Amino acid sequence: MVLAGRRTERLEAVARDIAGAGGSAEVRPLDVTDRAAVEAFAASLDGPVKLLVNNAGGALGTEQVADADPDDWRTMFEVNVLGTLHVTQALLPRLEAAEGTVIVLSSTAAFVAYEGGGGYAAAKHGEHALAASLRLELCGRPVRVVEVAPGMVRTDEFALNRMRGDADGAAAVYDGVPDPLSAEDVADTIAWTASRPPHVNVDLLVVRPRAQAAQHRVHRVDRPDPRSG
Repeated sequence: MVLAGRRTERLEAVARDIAGAGGSAEVRPLDVTDRAAVEAFAASLDGPVKLLVNNAGGALGTEQVADADPDDWRTMFEVNVLGTLHVTQALLPRLEAAEGTVIVLSSTAAFVAYEGGGGYAAAKHGEHALAASLRLELCGRPVRVVEVAPGMVRTDEFALNRMRGDADGAAAVYDGVPDPLSAEDVADTIAWTASRPPHVNVDLLVVRPRAQAAQHRVHRVDRPDPRSG
């Protein structure tokens, strides 16, 4: 297993967990928005490539379209869409040679837009389109294309980055939500799709916490009913 990303200290922590479970993982620094770096990374890999998990992503800001910063939208598109494109293109010949699997981690924002989320939803719609187009283009060739679209996932940084470091604002996203998904839940879902028999393709798997019925329908406890009073 090769773990590639911008922050090697995070990857090294994951590699230690893998080693503790009896496996092994190599850590490589990589910025998926850097096309030349991605191509050099792909060329440096030894052996067959059986699985690619496109996990890089993120959201910036909650401004409405009228007030959004184009640089934020550009960053989200470069990481979520072009990052996935760069790595997938660089590894696709080797994935096909090994009858491998491409996994694209998108979001429920890939299907439903919402106020203040135009840039992120646009990027995730683009990532969904990339996965769907690639699956069509590879029909008849020995590569599976899987899209996993999580709903509300509580991690250390996603909401904090989106809120530009506002810890209170980030915490409010999950306020009162019983058991939002964890990173481990999403990882387990990804592992399940990748471990199906080679002839089974999970085209799209949407995974949400039980408390989230839809993008705008989230159950929260210990909150006053806005209809009362």
